[in-house]
Amino acid sequence: MERNELYPVFLKVSNLNVLIVGGGNVGLEKLTFLLKSSPNAQVQMVAPEFLPATLELAEKHNVEITREAYSENFLEGKHIVVACTDKPEVNEQVYQDCRSRSILVNVADNPPFCDFYMGGIVTKGNVKVAISTNGKSPTTAKRLRQFFEDVLPENIDDLVNNLNEYRKTLKGDFEQKVDALNEFTKGLVNKKD
Repeated sequence: MERNELYPVFLKVSNLNVLIVGGGNVGLEKLTFLLKSSPNAQVQMVAPEFLPATLELAEKHNVEITREAYSENFLEGKHIVVACTDKPEVNEQVYQDCRSRSILVNVADNPPFCDFYMGGIVTKGNVKVAISTNGKSPTTAKRLRQFFEDVLPENIDDLVNNLNEYRKTLKGDFEQKVDALNEFTKGLVNKKD
């Protein structure tokens, strides 16, 4: 049986420099997805042309718009790159350039040319759930996202904040604190005995 071997991480993209290569519909989709999750992301977009909606969104956030064709010099100082032009040869060049510089890269709709995928995300306050189908089915990830949005209670952030305050009051070593928190939260999971 095939298994998902991706390692999930949550990136502080307000501390990282992100480059999106492409100014069309997919570029807008990637930018929208990124900013919805991380409104303070540090983003530069490079393309000869941009959709008006992209320019409008960029103006509301910390997005630098560069109206030029892609060249390798745009990778300087970047940590993460998303390539989503309508030219496969440009996207592949971005991938090769990033790989040679050890920069994480995602070529849209081309899993072999991805170091990471942008999965489905559910956010309720401080709680964030990321969903991956290993690049196989964005539609399944979307449906699972909708399921978790319905299932997670709206007040889950209150629970997180209350537990954080409770954790600060606990005495003892790490193991004792973990035991106390486990005892306090065991009612959250319906275990079958």
